[in-house]
Amino acid sequence: MFFFSPVLLEAEAKSIFYATSGVWSAIIQLGMIAGLMLFANMLRRQIPFVRKSLMPVSVIAGFLMLAIKIVLDKCFGIRDLFNIELLDTVVYHCIALGFIAMSLRVIDTKGAEGERAVGARSGALIVGSYLVQGLTGLAVTIGIALFFKPDLFKAAGLLLPMGYGQGPGQANNIGMTYETLGFAGGRSFGLAIAAAGYIVACTVGVAVLNYWKKRNKLDSARNITGKVDELSVEYFQEKNEIPVSDSIDKLSVQMGFVLLVYLVTYLVTKGLTSALDKWAPGLASLLNSMLWGFNFIIGAAIAMLTKTLLGAAEKRGIMKRRYQNNYLLNRLSGFFFDLMIVAGIACIDPEDLTGLWVPFALMAVLGGITTWLYLRWLSRRLYKGYYYEGLISMYGMMTGTIGSGILLLREIDPEFNTPAANNLVLGSSYGILFGAPVLILVTTAAKSDTLCYIVAGIAAAYLAILTAFILLVKPGKRKKKGAPAEEQAE
Repeated sequence: MFFFSPVLLEAEAKSIFYATSGVWSAIIQLGMIAGLMLFANMLRRQIPFVRKSLMPVSVIAGFLMLAIKIVLDKCFGIRDLFNIELLDTVVYHCIALGFIAMSLRVIDTKGAEGERAVGARSGALIVGSYLVQGLTGLAVTIGIALFFKPDLFKAAGLLLPMGYGQGPGQANNIGMTYETLGFAGGRSFGLAIAAAGYIVACTVGVAVLNYWKKRNKLDSARNITGKVDELSVEYFQEKNEIPVSDSIDKLSVQMGFVLLVYLVTYLVTKGLTSALDKWAPGLASLLNSMLWGFNFIIGAAIAMLTKTLLGAAEKRGIMKRRYQNNYLLNRLSGFFFDLMIVAGIACIDPEDLTGLWVPFALMAVLGGITTWLYLRWLSRRLYKGYYYEGLISMYGMMTGTIGSGILLLREIDPEFNTPAANNLVLGSSYGILFGAPVLILVTTAAKSDTLCYIVAGIAAAYLAILTAFILLVKPGKRKKKGAPAEEQAE
């Protein structure tokens, strides 16, 4: 009969398979993240206290997801609503995809030599802040291990720069690496540090902004309070770019570049690890996990190479149009980082922090203090003419992400009249180059206590070199519109 035809039976079998298998698992998890982000956005817009806190929407959504997970577990015994392995995967891939999208952007380097010098010094300042945080964290964990808790994993202090400076993605990756080396609860510890960093960025940042405003420290003539309601077409579409919508949508082109670069990243990393397995097994055991954990650096480097090749092809007339669009690449990187933040915070397991609350609290507090003091000292010398904007934006980024740095900056420079926002972007590019040795040190320190002490000494020496570079390299002359020649530092 018609009702028992093989075609209908096959279709019915497929429908049952798709309804009961794991085909929908990723969509369900991403849908819950999306729903919580929209709800968090509504809370931020409707509740004055939440809005004034400047807490990023993705951070609010992450804490909501974490709270729901804890309540369902403790009160109802439900543990399988959130797929932690899938959330880990989201964190791992989104950090690389976000950095690739950032690295593909075309940055105008035709300005004065001074702007490039400030960008390089900003990169050194970023990595110097990592080192200050790492040394602070090591001082806490080594001190506690020597005098109070001998079994504490000494290298755990290096999760402070991973959580504060790098964010939840890298805190998750390094935390998982440390777990394989004997640090029980390393991933949750790193993610908790990253979450604390967002709180520090917003609470300390808002308090400082209010203090500056009350003491009339800010230049109200330049930093106009308000929003940019009208944007020119050039903001979205620069000259000589491909059309917004042609035979292929412009967003599809940007996403195509990002995914293609990530595919090449996988192939390069796979080739390197396979070659090490074959030709240097001893070295492979040391480097392979690091290569996969730091895939975002390889991805960023390949993205920069791709950008250079595309630029060369454009200059030689091989390509008639520019394919990258900075606005859309910014939106893609923001999307990936938002997903990463929500999933990263949701992956925290409070039970893993049992016995680690004291080092966690000390690292969170001291990390915020030492980062502020270091940035405050050097920002006076580095950001002449826009000291307050440079300091608050850099502090927001070095305790949270570039997004929290921009959020704080917009409160006093909503139209980005100062170079502070550009310094975050350009400095991050240089930071990838300056920061590569730091990531090697982070992995090496966990191998043994002796190596941990050696790494601390190397980190201190590298910090001295970067600080000297910041202080001694001259920024040169830079034309600046609408800003005083020099602003009195606090």
